[in-house]
Amino acid sequence: MKALDYFEEIVLFIALAVMTIISFANILSRNFANISLSFTEEITINLFVLLTFVGTAVGVRRYAHLGFTLIYDKVGTAWKKAIIIFSTLAGLVLFGVLFWYGIQMVLFQMDMGQKTPALGMPQWILSSSMAIGALLCVIRTIQVGLKELRDVDHVELAKGDELV
Repeated sequence: MKALDYFEEIVLFIALAVMTIISFANILSRNFANISLSFTEEITINLFVLLTFVGTAVGVRRYAHLGFTLIYDKVGTAWKKAIIIFSTLAGLVLFGVLFWYGIQMVLFQMDMGQKTPALGMPQWILSSSMAIGALLCVIRTIQVGLKELRDVDHVELAKGDELV
């Protein structure tokens, strides 16, 4: 999974760097040359979608999302496992639906031959970021769910050792 970690970090770095550079270039060209680079908005919006989904996958991997653990903290091991399984399945449904519709959107755009307005490139290339990002989220949700299930057992074993 280290290769996937590295891939996610590189994608985030490149997307944010490109967004920053082309947005700054557009600001400079508008203010100093009275020329608006219309393609920058098209690229920035699509890179923002990529950044959002890949960032979500990284957030899942790092346990960075907000959680409400009041009930989880008060219940026993069996209930904790049930809560982990439920939340993992809920995440898989959400990201699975986004992946499915992302694939359907890409296939539709390929069939229609849609092109981006400013650049004239195939729209499906930019739209595929939704499907790729959702797939990364599915992978990370499974990974974190399995790790949390293992961790519950380890924590309970450690608690048992403390009581002896």
